[in-house]
Amino acid sequence: MGIPMSQSLIKAGFPVIVYNRTKAKEDHLKASGASVALTPAALIQQADVVILMVTNDKAIDDIFRGNNGLLAAGASGKVIINMSTVSPAISKEMAAACAEQGNQYLDAPVSGSVKQAQDAQLVIMAGGDENTFEKVKPILEKIGRMALLVGNTGAGNTAKLVINTLLGIQAQGLTEAIVFAQRSSISTTDLVALINNSALGSPFIKIKGEALVNNNFNAMFSLSNIAKDLRLAKDIGLSTPLAEVAYQTFQDAEPALGDEDIIAVYKQISI
Repeated sequence: MGIPMSQSLIKAGFPVIVYNRTKAKEDHLKASGASVALTPAALIQQADVVILMVTNDKAIDDIFRGNNGLLAAGASGKVIINMSTVSPAISKEMAAACAEQGNQYLDAPVSGSVKQAQDAQLVIMAGGDENTFEKVKPILEKIGRMALLVGNTGAGNTAKLVINTLLGIQAQGLTEAIVFAQRSSISTTDLVALINNSALGSPFIKIKGEALVNNNFNAMFSLSNIAKDLRLAKDIGLSTPLAEVAYQTFQDAEPALGDEDIIAVYKQISI
């Protein structure tokens, strides 16, 4: 996700400096015109706005607090935008640490996958100070088609976990419908065509329905990521009936199917 998001900023004319813990991934962006920082500390010293896109709370903690992390630089007057899907708690913790050094922090996770990142069509939900949000909104609008401040620090993370809870429910619902149809001798191709031409059609159903027709489980958004997000949602109070079922299904599926796409939950449902 970070690569196409950075490329959108480069195309928009922003000077972009990148740091990646996997050095080979920096080559794509160097070829697109980005500069490279050797450490997070070096990056924040060179940039006014720092954007993070990583997998989980541990990665955030490492980037902020690790050797040569963002906090080690002692920089001030910077804006740090955390666009990762992580817990509201880690955002509140890092926002406080940033404020102590005279920096501003926004949590601003995104809804959308690689294709939406490539097309700069992500939906961005932010939590934090309104003035800070307005200052960086022109940057966010080059990454996504919508950027909305939904509350104070952590609110963006909470909104993302709510959306991904619905994502998990939809993925399980689609696969259950397809399994039901298959067991009733209705082909997956026909069912997906019917759904896509009904009031139930959506970009998600279209993309994942096509993946199921083609038995394509290559990860665009991995099953392990939705399992992680549902755990985070449960940690902040997820307890409704459908969400509880989706939570358990994805936890059960993760050991065997975690590296595959979210829609590989089909394999768990069809057992």
